[in-house]
Amino acid sequence: MIALSLLTFRFSFLIFASRREVNTIFKKAVYGLLILLLGAVGGYLGLLIVDINIITWPETLPQLKIGLIVITTMLGVVVGVFTAPKIIKVFIKLKDGTDRKLAKTHASDVLMGAVGLAFGLIIANLLGAILAHMGQIGKTVWFLSTIVLGYLGLVVGVKKREELLNWMYSLPRLGKEKALKTVVKEKEAIKVLDTSVVIDGRIIELCESGFLEGVMLVPSFVVDELRHVADSSDLLKRNRGRRGLDILNHMRKNMPDVQVRVYDDVRELENIAEVDAKLIKVAQKLGGKILTNDYNLNKVAELQEIKVLNINELANAVKPVVLPGEEMVVQVVKDGKESGQGLAYLEDGTMIVVDGGKNHIGQTITVLVTSVLQTAAGRMIFAKTKINGRQNESA
Repeated sequence: MIALSLLTFRFSFLIFASRREVNTIFKKAVYGLLILLLGAVGGYLGLLIVDINIITWPETLPQLKIGLIVITTMLGVVVGVFTAPKIIKVFIKLKDGTDRKLAKTHASDVLMGAVGLAFGLIIANLLGAILAHMGQIGKTVWFLSTIVLGYLGLVVGVKKREELLNWMYSLPRLGKEKALKTVVKEKEAIKVLDTSVVIDGRIIELCESGFLEGVMLVPSFVVDELRHVADSSDLLKRNRGRRGLDILNHMRKNMPDVQVRVYDDVRELENIAEVDAKLIKVAQKLGGKILTNDYNLNKVAELQEIKVLNINELANAVKPVVLPGEEMVVQVVKDGKESGQGLAYLEDGTMIVVDGGKNHIGQTITVLVTSVLQTAAGRMIFAKTKINGRQNESA
């Protein structure tokens, strides 16, 4: 076993060493080729000087021409020796920058950019067939139009890729009309999930009851935020983060009517620091609705005319309606802020302030509703004990 491990380590080391040797050999080969290329350029300049007779040469000394060619060739070699390393470094920096850029670029951007570039060059070539007969001016215009149309095609292909793909799907000859209708329906049904609504957990009951359906879009930055919370050193935060991830997995595996998808096309949002601002941008881009429990996010999204589904508002909307004068049976659990008041709670958490309820703490009594106050945090019910109510009526 030890021998096998040593053999594996030696094999890996040889592979790594061989890669380094290949890179070194490649750099040396490029270095030599650059020196030869610049030497050849110097020799060609020497031949050019000799051919155009810039210098008057004695007919008795033809060796001077050969000497000039040799000198210009050597000058090209010397220039290559000093400039080739810098040229190689610039080339490596360009290559690394291109690799990083391509790694961040989505495949659809590359594909649609290539298609747009091809269409731009085709249009420029068609114009060139006409401009070629207009002499030098026509050729100049052809050259400039090729650059401009190629660039415009590339930009349009990248910026409008989603619209172009939907248009391509709508072509009858591609047989994608049904696919387009499906895309439109999904776009109308898209709900962008916030971190708070995932951790809250009530979204599972809403989906199982059929009140929520369609595509539940979870941006990748929301998943990253849940992962960071799940890795927190604080026990409470860690449990909340893990609960959120478990809820997403449960919805994805056990709810066929709900499609949970992770949206990772967020490269344009890297410069935005706040998660709420990113959620708003994603909803605007996709034409979806934001599903959240965050009151502040709700208000900001409404200012930007984005539809928001707030589970807290839904919970308040489905609470039973209580009118002044109705009787309720409640259990007073503690005293209130004002003198003589007691506090009771409904099953949904609604607080009831009972006037004269302090003397009945721990008892289940019948009260009369006097008023109902609706606030942003929820609903409060004010009541008085039925005994006090009768006494007040008799008085």
